[in-house]
Amino acid sequence: MNVLLWIVQAFLAAMFGMSGLVKLAQPKDRLAEKYPWMRDTSTRLVWCVGVVEILGAVGLVLPAATGVAPVLTPLAGTGFAVMTALAIGLHVRRREPSGVAVTAVLFVLSALVAWGRFGPYSW
Repeated sequence: MNVLLWIVQAFLAAMFGMSGLVKLAQPKDRLAEKYPWMRDTSTRLVWCVGVVEILGAVGLVLPAATGVAPVLTPLAGTGFAVMTALAIGLHVRRREPSGVAVTAVLFVLSALVAWGRFGPYSW
């Protein structure tokens, strides 16, 4: 199970890290073509979400890999679970079923990391 959690952590870190970098690197108008929810939000919110995703991605891997403050890894998983749960609500309210499906998978994986690293497979 420890190996599975590492694989999930690496996958989530890659997904959220890339997503965060895109939100910081590209203009909001260009992103809104692909992500309709961004049309109704401020540029500052999009940047904040990008920063949170990058910091969370680092928090999923680096503390556990270095052994420095490893409690940050399950906290990052918990943070992503909360963030994706809120995102699911947003996509449901906006009637975006494809957004709900992808975000639900990320929620389940984030919750798995939080459960595993806080619980039976912690350091």
